[in-house]
Amino acid sequence: MQVHEIIENIKKLPENDLKILLEWIEDFEQELWDKEFERDVKLGKLEKLAEQAIKDFRAGICQPLFLERI
Repeated sequence: MQVHEIIENIKKLPENDLKILLEWIEDFEQELWDKEFERDVKLGKLEKLAEQAIKDFRAGICQPLFLERI
């Protein structure tokens, strides 16, 4: 089955089935992202980012992730 055929079939799904499919796709995408992240960690691709973050933290130039609303 080609991708365009899959898309056309998805368009025909009942709402409940579409919700189930969308949840599955979200879970599947998260699994793929997790695997990619783990692979990048093992390959050392995040080392420079971690070192820079520690350097910035020690230099006091970090900002909070969430700013308090006034």
